[in-house]
Amino acid sequence: MLSDMFKKTKYITLTDNDKISSRITNVEKDVKSVDKEPYIPDGMWIKCSSCGSSIYIEDLIKETYTCPKCNHHLRMTAEKRLDSIIDDNTFEEWDMELITKNVLDFPEYENKISKLQSKVGLKEAVVSGVGKVYGEKVVIVVMDSRFMMGSMGSIVGEKVTRAVERATKMRLPVVIFTASGGARMQEGIISLMQMAKTSAALAKHSEAGLLYLSVLTDPTTGGVTASFAMLGDIIIAEPGALVGFAGPRVIKQTIGQDLPEGFQRAEF
Repeated sequence: MLSDMFKKTKYITLTDNDKISSRITNVEKDVKSVDKEPYIPDGMWIKCSSCGSSIYIEDLIKETYTCPKCNHHLRMTAEKRLDSIIDDNTFEEWDMELITKNVLDFPEYENKISKLQSKVGLKEAVVSGVGKVYGEKVVIVVMDSRFMMGSMGSIVGEKVTRAVERATKMRLPVVIFTASGGARMQEGIISLMQMAKTSAALAKHSEAGLLYLSVLTDPTTGGVTASFAMLGDIIIAEPGALVGFAGPRVIKQTIGQDLPEGFQRAEF
């Protein structure tokens, strides 16, 4: 037992460099633990495209995608728009089987459509069907700007036309939410033909004494503005929505003059 008291103890002596290295390592660990950013789940916050404020997504949903700080109406997907308008479990979608074809053999058109279908989860830039709003049955058409900026190709025009024609047969009102950059250039004259086709269907709907409500959202431009968007018995526009035919930059370049403030906005 006494021998254990005098047992040699081994000491490890650190050089000055070792001590410095050890201290640096410890400091680095402390800094990393302090500077580590807190984890924020994706989809919890969204930035207002007008005032730049960060908005808690749950608050935005409660306000129907209107910024609580500046009252700016943010763009909504077709799904979110339908959820906010149609009574629960009453919507029946139509014409989901219609598929866009590259009839003019436009380069890379099929690939672009395919990628957007996977990314957005829609087959085309418009969703149509029938549902109830406060218990009243209506035919509703909603455009989605995420899909090629809501441009109107042959399938978009066909779905709008079919929806209006079915509404006429069922003697139901039509509500269309527009959001479009205009005619789809990849389909050329076929895209432009949709202007006349949709307008003709709405003319017959009007002759039958039925209501058409057009709701213009940001943006509503080009061939859509020049056709079914402006044919409503009642036309409503979201505050601040861009509404026009040619874009403001094109007009400014054409006339060579500065445009008035707020030009082509809903209030203007």
